[in-house]
Amino acid sequence: MSDAHGSHPAKHPYHLVDPSPWPIVGAIAALVLTVGTVLYMHGKSGGMIVMPLGILGILATMFLWWRDVVREGEFLGYHSPVVQIGLRYGMALFIASEVMFFVAWFWAYFNASLFPTEAIGHVWPPEGIHTFDPFELPLLNTLILLLSGVTVTWAHHALREGDRAGLIQGLSLTILLGLTFTGVQAYEYSHAAFGFKDGIYPSTFFMATGFHGAHVIIGTIFLIVCWFRATAGHFKPDHHFGFEAAAWYWHFVDVVWLFLFICIYVAGAGVPAEH
Repeated sequence: MSDAHGSHPAKHPYHLVDPSPWPIVGAIAALVLTVGTVLYMHGKSGGMIVMPLGILGILATMFLWWRDVVREGEFLGYHSPVVQIGLRYGMALFIASEVMFFVAWFWAYFNASLFPTEAIGHVWPPEGIHTFDPFELPLLNTLILLLSGVTVTWAHHALREGDRAGLIQGLSLTILLGLTFTGVQAYEYSHAAFGFKDGIYPSTFFMATGFHGAHVIIGTIFLIVCWFRATAGHFKPDHHFGFEAAAWYWHFVDVVWLFLFICIYVAGAGVPAEH
């Protein structure tokens, strides 16, 4: 392994990261997206221009930053066993931070559902709100996501056994199931009997399930990147943290959905909407 700042051999197993523009570029793109979203939600004409610019900036940052990390680990050999331990700690802490995001949404939902106020008649769900039947589309999506957890585990075991064909097949099925989940959720949203602004129940419902849906989309993109890397022969049975991180993230998404299904769809079910 060579030093990141020269051609001579490194005297330590660590990777001293070169200066990168992507953290600041990503932060600026996120700010542009936030401003654009606020403008769009308030009906301002500039929102439809600023928001897409922010989305494009974030996508470009993701692509270029991922490219640099892949280059460091796959072609430059900087991801030594010691560096991989640090990457694992970083991914674990990232997932922990995501857990706290969902704790906030669950907290808001439980605060409203367990202690309904006078404004909503001291009942939950509030009168006039027709919820989804949990054993129709929500149950279907639960089965889809649980099956995707099985297929990504199959892909991981195939990778560790040196079975590249099994790895690609498992990843392909997981990506297909992730896209199917997103499509079913979009269909479900389009047939909701309530809108986001129709009170506390719709607000907490859409924030919790929608935030999870965004994570499914991000996780699917993560897996698509891994699919391209797998077809290029990047992953080795003993050197594949990029795939491992994607699998961790996908299992996290699975577990969160189980809590959403049980707490919001099943325990919070009221009068199902008429078809």
